[in-house]
Amino acid sequence: MKKQHLFIGGKPTESVDYKTLQAPYSGETLAEVSSASAEEAEAAIAAAVQAGKAMRQMPAHQRADILYKLSSMLEERKEEAARIIALEAAKPITAALAEVDRTVETYRFAAEEAKRLTGETVPMDAAKGGEGRIGYTMRQPLGVIGAITPFNFPMNLVAHKVGPALAAGNTIVLKPAEQTPLSSYYIANLLQEAGLPDGALNVVSGDGKTIGDVLVEHPRVAHITFTGSPAVGTSIRSKAGLKRVTLELGSNAAVIVDKDADLDKVVPRCVTGAFTYQGQVCISLQRIYVHRDISEEFIRRFAEAAKQVVVGDPLSPDTVVSALITSKDVQRTLDWIEEAKQAGAEVVAGGQAEGGILRPTVLINVPRDAKVSCQEVFAPIVVINTVDSVEEGIEHVNDSIYGLQAGVFTNDIHTALQAVDQIEAGGVMINDIPTFRVDHMPYGGVKQSGIGREGVKYAVEEMTELKFVMFNKG
Repeated sequence: MKKQHLFIGGKPTESVDYKTLQAPYSGETLAEVSSASAEEAEAAIAAAVQAGKAMRQMPAHQRADILYKLSSMLEERKEEAARIIALEAAKPITAALAEVDRTVETYRFAAEEAKRLTGETVPMDAAKGGEGRIGYTMRQPLGVIGAITPFNFPMNLVAHKVGPALAAGNTIVLKPAEQTPLSSYYIANLLQEAGLPDGALNVVSGDGKTIGDVLVEHPRVAHITFTGSPAVGTSIRSKAGLKRVTLELGSNAAVIVDKDADLDKVVPRCVTGAFTYQGQVCISLQRIYVHRDISEEFIRRFAEAAKQVVVGDPLSPDTVVSALITSKDVQRTLDWIEEAKQAGAEVVAGGQAEGGILRPTVLINVPRDAKVSCQEVFAPIVVINTVDSVEEGIEHVNDSIYGLQAGVFTNDIHTALQAVDQIEAGGVMINDIPTFRVDHMPYGGVKQSGIGREGVKYAVEEMTELKFVMFNKG
């Protein structure tokens, strides 16, 4: 059986403890994976500190070359990488291949940003007393970045942390999700092959609290970038002190469908947003508010489409929905569906589980305080409710503790601009689903959806320190 060691200081490092990793869909054993102790996490930080000088002094073109090489190697090994994702995360292979494509592009964006660490001149003589002086700003790496990533995009969300960190000249200690560590170790080995200095990237898998507490509280870690639950994000912020944090947390993404929407286009797009990768996406479409004039037809079409979604083995190219990440999540979602039904909701599609797979589920007439409506479901469940206007829809969208992304389908520019102004979210997608994301756009939320922004350029800004320099010419 394969043994996956820690990756510290540029080489595989045996751990004191290993745990069995099983595939969520088949239950087969994938590997015995290192489970790092607090001392091993500290060793990873020490390796990152030691590599800091080399990374800080490395020319921008060299950092860019390493990232370009990584993206090229990953592109060449696309099928192998996608299979790892499909097995450890139960991500349908077509979605896994798409994730690898995005990861390749994310590292290319990072390579480009490595060459764009620019500052600006400051007109010192704009202020009295500033005459005879030259002022400018520059960006410098923070040092050691602590990165904690989730299971649902085990390569691309890692890329959104590792890529910008390296582009800016930082070093990293990466703690991947316990269910999906193999993707991170795969990338670490490719980066080593691409010429990354020993210790610039260290990967330590294992218990989230054990490793996370070390990263968050260690004085040599300058920045924590975390994607995960609001509860853990809140804990990180409370323990981080003056350390910088970027937190991409929960969501309950919603879309409003106006009465003039083209259902031939909108329904398939919303089905994709709700059910792709069994809804285990931070911006998966969970709530739909449809104008009363078209709601009956929309619900009928949507429910019919949901029943046609292919479920099954993640390695099958036809599969859209496979197993949820754990059996506990299957039971949780069934409990939430039952709670909604008891409160008066109607199930018009799905609602049943087959082993680890929850069939794509559509509920209507759901009370706002039902868990499937107000919490993050992270499963192939969508709630459809009827509204009398877009304005009413906006009120429902904002009636949430989350605010990551939202969508509005309308052909009225005034309605669209009103929605952009009034919706409380980090991103508003007009005539598209909130699940839309490309990897160079700013991405992050408000309220309990987080702090800071990802998207490679914006993450680089988060991971660098702005320094001001002044020369007195006199």
